[in-house]
Amino acid sequence: MKDTLLYILEHIVENKDALSVEEQQHEHKTILVIHAAQEDIGKIIGKQGRIIRAIRDLIKIMAIKQHTYVDVAIAE
Repeated sequence: MKDTLLYILEHIVENKDALSVEEQQHEHKTILVIHAAQEDIGKIIGKQGRIIRAIRDLIKIMAIKQHTYVDVAIAE
């Protein structure tokens, strides 16, 4: 799922070198934290949060198929 998220984000952002996804384990869930350049954060979030919401939905659907819990967060 980390690779899928990175693939999606690479097609959204302009500064691909500053883009990374960190995987954190908390008890029975995984949190994928997006690190990106400040000017690309707005593109990832999208108008009224539509893009990040769609990305989160997609990743959660993939996780459900694998019987796990995964959430997506953006690093500040």
